[in-house]
Amino acid sequence: MESQIIRPGHLTAHQVAALLGVTLGGVRQLVRRGQLQRSGGSVGQPWYAVHDVAALDAKRRTSQAA
Repeated sequence: MESQIIRPGHLTAHQVAALLGVTLGGVRQLVRRGQLQRSGGSVGQPWYAVHDVAALDAKRRTSQAA
């Protein structure tokens, strides 16, 4: 399998999962629920914009603190 070079300002699904403390399945659920959008890559290796992941993380932290 050929590895893609990720664009600056983007994260892989594995990186997103680690940052948000969820599994890859959890990342897929966030996408299905419309809480996170793919911003590049391929179907099998999607990328996510750093600013989208950071915004989601901040939103999740705020709702957990309330």
